[in-house]
Amino acid sequence: MTTIAVLGNGRVGGNLAGALTRAGHEVTVADRAPGTAAAAARTARIVINATPGDSSLERLAALRDELRGKILVDVSNATVDGPDGLPADLLYPGSSLAEQLQEALPETPVVKTLNTMLFPVMTAPAMLTQTPSVFLSGEDPKAKQAVRALLVDLGWREGWITDLGGIRTARATEAAILFVPHVIRSRGFAPFAISVAV
Repeated sequence: MTTIAVLGNGRVGGNLAGALTRAGHEVTVADRAPGTAAAAARTARIVINATPGDSSLERLAALRDELRGKILVDVSNATVDGPDGLPADLLYPGSSLAEQLQEALPETPVVKTLNTMLFPVMTAPAMLTQTPSVFLSGEDPKAKQAVRALLVDLGWREGWITDLGGIRTARATEAAILFVPHVIRSRGFAPFAISVAV
């Protein structure tokens, strides 16, 4: 059992919180009420960033003291949305939200994961007809191992998890969000994920 704080109570945050609670973890969800994010982060071992990516950096940088020494799992993508509300461009071209967070929070190991799929797949990867892939990016091996264990608790098999390396590799997975609008327009809003076939 791990104490986990989920920052963000939208579809992504609520979905993750419910699944992790069912897996036996002690989960606190922080909404937008003043002080709730700080209180939740202070008591957790692992903090999941499920806040909107375009405001994540500002929100989490304000929690630097509370996040010190915690593992920060970043599942958000920082994008500029188009007129239809779907991602049209990256907010940090040539970088990534994960890198920006790691730079702003040097005493907090950041691990990027679960950002290359629609949110239902995050907690039910076996729902897809083909084997999905999930990726890990981060500098701290122990932090990545802890996050890998959470992924297994969420239903991800070991063979579906790929460690891409350091936090810089999050640029690649975050850029994958630019596929999403085109896939949705082509196939509709159905669960999907990136899959690496070998």
